[in-house]
Amino acid sequence: MYKIIGADNKVYGPVAVEQLRQWLQEGRANAQTQVQPEGATDWKPLGSLPEFADLLGSAAPPPIAPPAVKADPDALAAEILARGYDIDIGSCISRGWELVKNDFWLLVGSSFLIEVIYGAVGIIGGPLFGGLNWLFLKRMRRQPGELGDAFAGFTLAFLPLFVSALLMTLLGLVGCLFCLIPGIYLLVSWTFVLPLIVDKKLDFWPAMELSRKVVAKHFWAILGLMFVVTLVEILGLLLCCVGVFVTKPIGRAAVLYAYEDIFGTRPTQTA
Repeated sequence: MYKIIGADNKVYGPVAVEQLRQWLQEGRANAQTQVQPEGATDWKPLGSLPEFADLLGSAAPPPIAPPAVKADPDALAAEILARGYDIDIGSCISRGWELVKNDFWLLVGSSFLIEVIYGAVGIIGGPLFGGLNWLFLKRMRRQPGELGDAFAGFTLAFLPLFVSALLMTLLGLVGCLFCLIPGIYLLVSWTFVLPLIVDKKLDFWPAMELSRKVVAKHFWAILGLMFVVTLVEILGLLLCCVGVFVTKPIGRAAVLYAYEDIFGTRPTQTA
């Protein structure tokens, strides 16, 4: 018997091996589909299970690695602005909740650990939260993820993450000194800087400019999303403060789903 994560990030099952083999034959599942065999505690790509090798043609899927070539920020901005995009705040929050619920201990535990380290050594917040974003993005794309991925910012792009976080903090504070509105504008405009650095392999300033240009197209929708995420986190604080350890990961996932809707590649459809 197996549990399976569908394209909607919901868990289905348990299902028998015969049912899973039928889904493979129908194209409703593939080698990258995440499954959990009965009695196991971790999720694995379907292609790594030898009992399905005859249908997949290979027992193991290719390793997943960060993009080898960094994106062209000007071309990416032009492409996104030309096709346009929509932000569905309710969908982002709903998908964020489903992601955290289905991968609770990994995402909540890693978020808690990163927040504790950030509280002790705030100056490295960029690499810390860049790595946490990387872990969330991997799980959103149904790629294998582990606690160590939350620290990937230190190896993937330490300097761009460090500098971007420092610049955003300093310039945001300066903006807040001038009637608050400029500071809010800058912070909202730079919503996607950290994921752009770790996911698209951009340097700090191209990532900041790309985020600003793209957010400007639907600034009020992004502001609305950030406002709702803040309300969700405040709700967590009101629940004896403990709830924030769950609501903050939900908020992070919601923002990253908005990032995926704008910048990301659509995941392969499964069952």
